[in-house]
Amino acid sequence: MPPDSSPPPRVLLAEASLPFRRVIREALTAFMRCEVDDASTGEHAFELGLQRRYALYLFAFSLPDMRGDLLDRLLAQAGPKVHQGTHASPPVIYLLRAEEMTHWQELCRSARVRGSVSMPPRLDMLIKATTGILPPKADWKPEGP
Repeated sequence: MPPDSSPPPRVLLAEASLPFRRVIREALTAFMRCEVDDASTGEHAFELGLQRRYALYLFAFSLPDMRGDLLDRLLAQAGPKVHQGTHASPPVIYLLRAEEMTHWQELCRSARVRGSVSMPPRLDMLIKATTGILPPKADWKPEGP
């Protein structure tokens, strides 16, 4: 089968911690066919979300300037108005620290929420959460069913 010539899907990552952003970006680009744009604040992520279309949002629940679920709601409202031909916002996966797990039930109410990854990020959980949303690299096959 010939390699896919279409541009890879883009991921918008919003997480305050630079080391965590690096780990997540490197893991995703190593195993999945994607490009990752990252931001340390909700405001910067919102600006990026208005500039480009994304296939997936990865948002920390707690950002320095806003909660990740508020960022998601803002982009869900503004994105389709800015990006011609887009009718819905992409799915979102939340990055949750242990003390934020109590918010998980309220986050799950949105149909676009595809899961969560506990922080600090574990490679296996990150790949499992993004499998089915992002295509794997041609030379890599995920384990399991």
